[in-house]
Amino acid sequence: MDFDLGEEAAALRARLRTLIEAEIPGDFLGAFTDDPADLETTQRFCALLAREGLLTVAWPAEYGGAGGSVWDQTVVREEMWAHHEPRGPQYMGLNWVGPAIMAFGTDEQKRRHLPPIAEGSVIWCQGFSEPDAGSDLAALATRATPDGDGWRIRGQKIWTSYAGMARWCVLAGRVGPGERHEGITMFLVPMDAPGITVVPIDSMLGPHHLNEVFLDDVPVGPDAVLGEVGGGWAVIRRALAHERVGIARYARCERLLSLLADELRDAGTQLPEHLGVQWARALTQVRVARLLAYRAVLAQEAGGPPDAAASAARIAVTRCDQLVAELLFQVLGDRSLEAGPGAALAGAIEDHWRYAQAATVASGTLEVQQMIVAKDLLGRPG
Repeated sequence: MDFDLGEEAAALRARLRTLIEAEIPGDFLGAFTDDPADLETTQRFCALLAREGLLTVAWPAEYGGAGGSVWDQTVVREEMWAHHEPRGPQYMGLNWVGPAIMAFGTDEQKRRHLPPIAEGSVIWCQGFSEPDAGSDLAALATRATPDGDGWRIRGQKIWTSYAGMARWCVLAGRVGPGERHEGITMFLVPMDAPGITVVPIDSMLGPHHLNEVFLDDVPVGPDAVLGEVGGGWAVIRRALAHERVGIARYARCERLLSLLADELRDAGTQLPEHLGVQWARALTQVRVARLLAYRAVLAQEAGGPPDAAASAARIAVTRCDQLVAELLFQVLGDRSLEAGPGAALAGAIEDHWRYAQAATVASGTLEVQQMIVAKDLLGRPG
């Protein structure tokens, strides 16, 4: 199987790796740690990528992008995730919030929101999940009631990443008495609006990842609606498809397997036969996940809805994520818990294992992803 995306993609990949090596510390494990310097690193790096025309490489030039292809964006996505996402919380705005505003937003919403995203100067969060509507988003209970020519929003969101640092939220609420998909409407809500309270949720994923957001009659104007009133389900479907393809953790898995091979070679150590077989099996699963992700990208390029393709890729990525995490622990044993200078694989193993467990429910549980794929195979609407 040929994974070569061409000479231009190879040049872009090399350019990104050069920037990462020059700007990102070797022990960087993401923005969401107890060290504020890690978040600051991502903010500086996003600004650099923006100046280099690489932050929104596939966006149209009129929206602050470089006019590249979805495959250029795939290269950027892979290199970012392979190196622990040095774009930090910006990836959400880049990966799906911006494209959703391009697809559904008014001209004024595009003028207002797309340039700051392209500059890497604004953080967005996603107000989807609720205490009784996690993966079943169509069961959401947050309500938006008319208030003059605007709305008042009341409800609660949960598991909201970056809510404590975000300036804006793409928020799903229900307008009118409908149930399930009826009446769901998307709103672009400033996080400093009166009536919004953010409560952090401690978790093994580190600071900023999980929060509760309480909405107590939050006022928004008519210009806050993204798309049509009652047409929010179409926005959600597109957003989740972009998000599921955009989390290219298969690239990180492949890099960790490569680093493991290098470390063992440098130490003059050879894997026992049974672990060598597991290593080969893990690499095969990573490559399968990559191919499934490429199929979803191809569907996006063709303009079709990639729901089922994105879900199939997400299932494969999650499973290989966990397979690689377990393999790393088996091979390196106690060294998997090392941190600091000289740690095995720069201390990335324990971090990768924690995130691999959470991946089972992120962006919709595996069961939900399987249901989406099954409905597509049976020819039933999603």
